[in-house]
Amino acid sequence: MSEKKNIRLLTWFNFFTDFRLYAPIAIIYFSRVSGSYALGMSIFSITMIASALFEIPTGIFSDLIGRRKTVILGASSAVVYSLFYALGGSFIILAVGGLFEGLSRSFYSGNNDALLHDTLAEKGKQHLYDEFLGKISAMFQVALAVSGLLGSLLVKWSFPLIMWLSVIPQIICLYLAFQLLEPKIHGSQSGNIFSHLKQAYQNFLLNRKLRLLSVTSILGYAFGEAGYQFQSAFYITLWPIWAVGLAKTFSNITAAFSFHFSGKIIKKFGGLKLLIIDNVSNRIVNIVLTAVPTVLSPLIMSTTSLFFGVTTVAESTLLQKEFTNEQRATMGSLNSFAGSIVFGILALLLGLTADKISPSRALLSLQILQIVNLWFYWKLFKHKD
Repeated sequence: MSEKKNIRLLTWFNFFTDFRLYAPIAIIYFSRVSGSYALGMSIFSITMIASALFEIPTGIFSDLIGRRKTVILGASSAVVYSLFYALGGSFIILAVGGLFEGLSRSFYSGNNDALLHDTLAEKGKQHLYDEFLGKISAMFQVALAVSGLLGSLLVKWSFPLIMWLSVIPQIICLYLAFQLLEPKIHGSQSGNIFSHLKQAYQNFLLNRKLRLLSVTSILGYAFGEAGYQFQSAFYITLWPIWAVGLAKTFSNITAAFSFHFSGKIIKKFGGLKLLIIDNVSNRIVNIVLTAVPTVLSPLIMSTTSLFFGVTTVAESTLLQKEFTNEQRATMGSLNSFAGSIVFGILALLLGLTADKISPSRALLSLQILQIVNLWFYWKLFKHKD
């Protein structure tokens, strides 16, 4: 019963977590309030750096105290950050919102995947992790698609209305978090935090495959997320503001399908092959369309999300196989810690570059730099055994 209940609750929890009407135009909103692309992107930087600072303690908290309590704290922080974003008015208020969003992300990071894994493992179904993760994660994209479409309709009338309506889904998440059940397989661990962290770190040092997977995960997340959050600043140079949300909606819909069918696709083609194919195709499409931008660029760039769900699930599945049960959430948080730090630096540099030259050239530079990750993917593929 706990397995079905947790999976059902996680499904809806994921939906309402990302039901944010402002998501497609967040960089536009932040930049208008703060006065520049650099300050606008710095809100994302603050969020991710805050997330990084909180990653380790919250990951350890999850392993030592419990998955359910960690989700509740994350949902509580989400309500607070959404309220500060809605208040807006100045860079300082947005920055405080960014701090709480970072805290919320750190509570979810590592923990929620570990909650799903432990819930399935309790019934001996951990081999179905990739399938369930894909279907549950699809709800993130469904929520972004639906909320993005609604946000596109409302953006012409009121930015504040969009921000205040986005508070409601986070309150629903807090309610759902209290309904979750703690997996019994998690058990109780040693209370020595430093010993726990040291063991998790040693696991990375002793496992070469895990180190390579971690590097690709960290770089892939940082570059990909920075580019995705900044895309709207590029799209608005080609399309009217109300249409930007439509491009994002299309991207989210294709990503949702990608997540939903990821389990079957991974089993057929293999996770590592899909990661390499996605990286190569993404670089080609994004470099060409930002180097020579046209009115079709936003639409075509949106199609690259077709691989997003599959590669996200493949990467998580490969990492979960290398993580140990005792440090599962902590090891996931170590990865997220590094990814958030790199993202925070990239986001700020991207905003500064856009202010100096242009959004399209800034995005192009980011895509070219991302080619470096191909080398790590290839190295991992050659030593996959």
